[in-house]
Amino acid sequence: MAAPVLRRCSRGPWFRTPGWLAAWPFGLRKTHSGAQGLLAALQERGLFKEFFPEKSTDVELPELFDRGTAGPQTVYCGFDPTADSLHVGHLLALLGLFHFQRAGHNVIAVVGGATARLGDPSGRTKEREALAAEHVRANARALGRGLEAMAANHQQFFSDRRPWGSFSVLDNSAWYHKQPLVDFLAALGGHFRMGTLLNRLSVQARLKSPEGMSLAEFLYQVLQAYDFYYLFQRYGCRVQLGGSDQLGNIVSGYELIHKLTGEDVFGITVPLIISTTGAKLGKSAGNAVWLNREKTSSFELYQFFVRQQDDSVERYLKLFTFLPLAEINHIMQQHVKEPEKRGPQKRLAAEVIKLVHGKDGLESAKRCTQALYHNSIDALEAMSDEELRELFKEAPFSELVLDPGTSVLDTCRKANAIPDGPRGYRMITEGGVSINHKQVTNPESVLVVGQHVLKNGLSLLKIGKRNFYIIKWLQL
Repeated sequence: MAAPVLRRCSRGPWFRTPGWLAAWPFGLRKTHSGAQGLLAALQERGLFKEFFPEKSTDVELPELFDRGTAGPQTVYCGFDPTADSLHVGHLLALLGLFHFQRAGHNVIAVVGGATARLGDPSGRTKEREALAAEHVRANARALGRGLEAMAANHQQFFSDRRPWGSFSVLDNSAWYHKQPLVDFLAALGGHFRMGTLLNRLSVQARLKSPEGMSLAEFLYQVLQAYDFYYLFQRYGCRVQLGGSDQLGNIVSGYELIHKLTGEDVFGITVPLIISTTGAKLGKSAGNAVWLNREKTSSFELYQFFVRQQDDSVERYLKLFTFLPLAEINHIMQQHVKEPEKRGPQKRLAAEVIKLVHGKDGLESAKRCTQALYHNSIDALEAMSDEELRELFKEAPFSELVLDPGTSVLDTCRKANAIPDGPRGYRMITEGGVSINHKQVTNPESVLVVGQHVLKNGLSLLKIGKRNFYIIKWLQL
């Protein structure tokens, strides 16, 4: 049986609203219980963009998620380790997996330790830079740790006391590393038609580009299709989740499984997150906001969401949090009354940080915010030197010995914060220097522990408006 034809319509490419969604009354919010409850609730949040195949979305797909008849299902999503961290652009797909898990279904996050070596051409204008095998393996291990950490945070901080499904992390190199090339092509190559593969939008776009398309990139969709088939055979996985740029690869998997088994499987896509300029957020675009704390600190990630505009924050609360829609509506109503408090943005940032970095990360982000934007001495004293380094990434870090009688002038010069001679002296007397957010104007004044030197043995020195220096005192 031929694969269903995808049709374009006004809601965007490859999309139509399923009957089960269009039929329910406006304003009625259903829970996760039951098939229509799960899919309709997630669609109402804006989390789903496309469903495939179109003919199955009215009946078969909702019935698949009705635990009363079909039982728990298995859903998977792939993440290629082209870097050693996921980024904000990956979060929606991961949230989608979590929502299915919360509804009692089993979910699998597949790290593409094999496919990353080919490079996914979807949404790209040129080929990815090839990564060495060991580099990919190291990235894959890092992504696996990150996924497992977020799954643990999800379990610890967002439990709703319902029975959840399982969350597993697999690396697709496990089923490719012993696969002989000729055997693989002989077994599966005959099930892929060149005309179909060439007609994929991602392939067409690359073939028409000045750089063209390599064979490795062209075969990417074949391997992703086999991933779906392997998971279907081994784990009974019948649903693949992915970004909206992955629909072509999902269709390839559907066609392979249908040809080999006669069974139908399904694809669901989530919308892509774009920047204020309209660019897709990600490593390729050079605007990635990383989820690994070593690459993007808890404070920086917190600020990314706190700075969201009013016209997008309600949508982001629905997409990036597990908050009930009724609670989100209440938050937005309060925001109308007190917009200066930026309540929705702060709640959004807090929920995301708690999921990505845990409660410790959230507390760190709040301390850093208080220390930087509210000149809080208490927050500074509670910060570790690692947090200060995260907060002031460009600030020089000095380790100094606090000798008796050490003055403000001595401190500034030892930290190489001011020039030698009269000019540096005048910078202090003219009010251009502060220590721990307090202006100092007497170069000869002696440092006082508890005022200039905090209880945690640190001092934050600021020269002018933006030049920070971190000092760690070795002997107090």
